[in-house]
Amino acid sequence: MQEEIRFATFNVCNLAPPGVKLYDNLEPLTPEGYDAKANWIAQQLDQLDADVIGFQEIFSQAALRDVLSRTRKYGNALHAGFDPDPQAHRLTPSVAIVSRLPFAGQPAIYASFPEDVPCDSGNPDADRFARAPLHVQVVLPGERIVDVVVVHLKSRRPDYRRGDSGEDPLHYAMASLRSLVWRGTEAVALRVLLSKMMRETRRACVVLGDFNDTADAVTTTIVLGTGGTRSNGSGAQGVDGALVEERRGRLYDSNQIQLRQDHLRHVGYTSIHEGHYSTIDHVLVSEEFNPHSPRAIGEVVDVSYFNDHLRLDRPEASDHGQVLVRMRLY
Repeated sequence: MQEEIRFATFNVCNLAPPGVKLYDNLEPLTPEGYDAKANWIAQQLDQLDADVIGFQEIFSQAALRDVLSRTRKYGNALHAGFDPDPQAHRLTPSVAIVSRLPFAGQPAIYASFPEDVPCDSGNPDADRFARAPLHVQVVLPGERIVDVVVVHLKSRRPDYRRGDSGEDPLHYAMASLRSLVWRGTEAVALRVLLSKMMRETRRACVVLGDFNDTADAVTTTIVLGTGGTRSNGSGAQGVDGALVEERRGRLYDSNQIQLRQDHLRHVGYTSIHEGHYSTIDHVLVSEEFNPHSPRAIGEVVDVSYFNDHLRLDRPEASDHGQVLVRMRLY
């Protein structure tokens, strides 16, 4: 019997209670603004109708629970997430996960980089993620477990230091480079975490989130693990055996391996910045959802992008589109 499951990623854009000051250049939400935002997010969730959803830019898990209470389809869903550290020197949002499928264990966060990741990115917290990834074990139909990891990598926003500003082209260039190095280091740390997880559990894995880079960017390909593969000593021989070993531990962009590739219909973007359309939110899957793998337990049927609101520029709406992936379990 085949069964469909749905995964989605949703950057909600600064979900916080009314009156909470988040950034110097951003006014707090009014009660009316908060209600409009919460109702819009709830409406989008019901339209997505996904079984597992990863969220980014959550400043209050209580606010997310309030959003869920306004939905028709997630009132009884499981919710995992952690509020930002109130002792941190600056307020940063967290990620979260909501699931209509059961959890197999306690949620875990990875605030710090693995010990073997070099901490030379130059950011103030050089040994940790800007937004800690969240890991939950989700029970699929048939009692199979999938490791779901929600991520939000460093933004492209220039990382100015010592009074630098964007008025100086060199300051802007160096600040942009610092952000890129920071995000790249996070990508390396995430790849190390994922490699260790998949090597030890030998389970299917889905990584949801805002990568702040396109699927073919260097940072994203680091997370995918497309290079540096090697045999694990299982004795696989020949071309077919080499391909089997190459796939172990790798991730795949669900958009690239979906069965229904329709380029006339495809309008896959999740961000509009200065008139430029790009896809920086992704759902990555392990070989267990790649039909070309002998270890496949399912396949990606299609990928949809919920992005009409980006062109309407509604104040309560997110500045990101949502990505919905439909999978068919064998």
